[in-house]
Amino acid sequence: MPDTNNSAFRRMFTKGRIGITAVALGVLLSGCAETQLAVHGAKRLGGGQSQPTQVGHYKIGNPYEIAGQWYYPAVDYEYSETGIASWYGPKFHGKKTANGETFDQYEISAAHRTLPLPSVVRVTNLENGRSLKVRVNDRGPFAHSRIIDMSRRAAQLLGFEKKGTAKVLVEVVELDSKQMAAIAKGEAAPTVAVSAAEQKTVTAAPRDTVETVRLDDGPITDSGEPTTSKIILTPPPSTQANVEQNSLEGTIEEAAVISVEPVTTSAIYVQAGAFSIYDNALNLRNRLYDMGPSKIEPIEVKGTTFYRVRLGPLNTVPEADILLERVIATGQNGAKVVVECAENVGGAPKSSSVC
Repeated sequence: MPDTNNSAFRRMFTKGRIGITAVALGVLLSGCAETQLAVHGAKRLGGGQSQPTQVGHYKIGNPYEIAGQWYYPAVDYEYSETGIASWYGPKFHGKKTANGETFDQYEISAAHRTLPLPSVVRVTNLENGRSLKVRVNDRGPFAHSRIIDMSRRAAQLLGFEKKGTAKVLVEVVELDSKQMAAIAKGEAAPTVAVSAAEQKTVTAAPRDTVETVRLDDGPITDSGEPTTSKIILTPPPSTQANVEQNSLEGTIEEAAVISVEPVTTSAIYVQAGAFSIYDNALNLRNRLYDMGPSKIEPIEVKGTTFYRVRLGPLNTVPEADILLERVIATGQNGAKVVVECAENVGGAPKSSSVC
């Protein structure tokens, strides 16, 4: 049974047949260029396009405590975090989300502990390079070692439904989030133009290098067993032309875009704490010394240097879960699982990859 933590998340777009347009698939295999998959069956906002079928109410919420850990919901358009994602489905299907919508495991959505509801985030699977914009409409997950809970459909599209978890990067999409917030508040939604990156990825490849493929999404059972979805190279011939034309007009009608980029090596760590005073970080590291290899990492946050105490690297999510519980048992309730990317892989700079 895949890892499923409590929370829900749901519909970013309307339901429909899923189609995938892969640009320059051969280039991706060589690890040289970004590839885009346009997934049809969902309508993006902006440029007069359709709004989500469900909107729910806008919610930030007060600070709350679960299992000894405090969470502080807030607007944060600079939010970016690496960690472990999980997914959930049958247990919550049809139930209400935190902002009053109805969770549908077959739609693209997510749950987050502190971001405003609704928000839009880009979730990147650091293990395969796939990334997808997802609408956040619920609270969770509340296991210490997870940073976002994806709907079953979103987990399928990001390629980790069968595995149950994935190392991910989660980033707020500011313009889309502001637009969603305005709609939920009943205000006029600001126009969100297609970014230059999205236009480039949809239109850059010559027609003779583009293959259109379809994801044949068979029934998703409630048993928790993975489906046998397959990519079939027999799509409607007009799909790519429609995507290209709509992109040139400033919108991508009925499309959510999955980006696929080369990935670099990443590792899992348990972050025991972060301190503005180095000696405090050193004291914590000394207390946890016998639990395994550890290091102190400095990081600049809005002009202030913090010192992070991290244990690892760990090879698997279960190993990280066990170590995390041991660290929390020492009184470090704010400890969490994080993902750290290698600085260089084969001489390639870190900035050249999704990590």
